[in-house]
Amino acid sequence: MSAEKKIKVYLAGDSTVQTYPEERAPQAGWGQFIAEHFTTKVLFVNRAIGGRSSKTFVEEGRLAEILAEIGEGDYLFVQMGHNDATPSRPERYTEPFGSYKDYLRQYITGAREHGARPVLITPMGRLHYEDGVFLNDFADYCTAMKELAEEQGVPLVDLMTRSLADYAAMGYDEAQRLFMISVNGTDLTHFREAGAQRIAALLAEGVRELGIPLSEQVPVLQEK
Repeated sequence: MSAEKKIKVYLAGDSTVQTYPEERAPQAGWGQFIAEHFTTKVLFVNRAIGGRSSKTFVEEGRLAEILAEIGEGDYLFVQMGHNDATPSRPERYTEPFGSYKDYLRQYITGAREHGARPVLITPMGRLHYEDGVFLNDFADYCTAMKELAEEQGVPLVDLMTRSLADYAAMGYDEAQRLFMISVNGTDLTHFREAGAQRIAALLAEGVRELGIPLSEQVPVLQEK
């Protein structure tokens, strides 16, 4: 009898999700570590790439490449928003309650047409701290994604809320050590390996709580 068929989970996302080569260390994306929080029955295929928005990921044919492979029982995780929110870059900008939702629908429809299950993931929080509070820089995009998930009946992990709560619990000094600003003094968006690992754990926790078939492949996580 052949080896058990693995559940494939395709990742569509940006630089906060992508897998980085060793020479880019310590910068890392959560896609590098997410498999560590699931059983060996799950195979992650990380197609995330830096600088892409929900729009450019589609227009460059990257979604089409995933849809050419994805099949019955697979999953498509979609985390977009960081690069959608840049009006100064019209080639990748999307309007949160308009074109952003329109592009996300293409991911949902495409996955479902191939018998796969889409899962939407709000972007995680940046290290934006003012007056003792960690701020959501992508509030409209998070709201729009939640609306679309409700409209389309798609499972959603609110990684923004989870990450901001996590930063608040540890405090600014500890949180900033997770980001590349602790290495280069400027980068409030991208993570060091420890930060990417922590976000991966938060995401896995969120998937476990969704109550979908894939949730069964997330063991109970150890205390952070």
